[in-house]
Amino acid sequence: MTAPSEPGAEGPRIDRAPRKPAAPARKPRPKTVGMPNDAVADMLTRVRNAAGARHDTVSVPVSRMRLEIARLLRDEGFISGYEQPSEKEIVLRMKYVGKLPAVNGLKRISKPGLRVYARKRAIPRVLGGLGVAIVSTSSGVMTGREAERKGLGGEVLAYVW
Repeated sequence: MTAPSEPGAEGPRIDRAPRKPAAPARKPRPKTVGMPNDAVADMLTRVRNAAGARHDTVSVPVSRMRLEIARLLRDEGFISGYEQPSEKEIVLRMKYVGKLPAVNGLKRISKPGLRVYARKRAIPRVLGGLGVAIVSTSSGVMTGREAERKGLGGEVLAYVW
């Protein structure tokens, strides 16, 4: 068939299904700035980024685990100190040797998707003893050397060097 040449003439009729009613408009989802799934990895990433950008301080949301990790980082000399100015955050003071950060690297070992545990005789050594393994034991969070001395195994949270 050919299309009609006159503007008012109708062409061949095509049967179509009736249109569906329009779906109600969705509300836009609010942008939420919530806690990440892995709080320890979030803290380590913030410290790594602050060290790379040569910031003096870095703010981290507070939790008991994060406070213990901050205490270990201070005791081992990777940060110069930390404060808890409010109930919701910890402020870590970064430490630098000349222009180089004291924290060369941080690596999350045990993750929510794959937990990594070590027996008391198999606590890992980081860089042949130059770095620190952070281990969560039944007696609290401690370094790998401390856990070995006390004869404890546990979850290997991270390596810091």
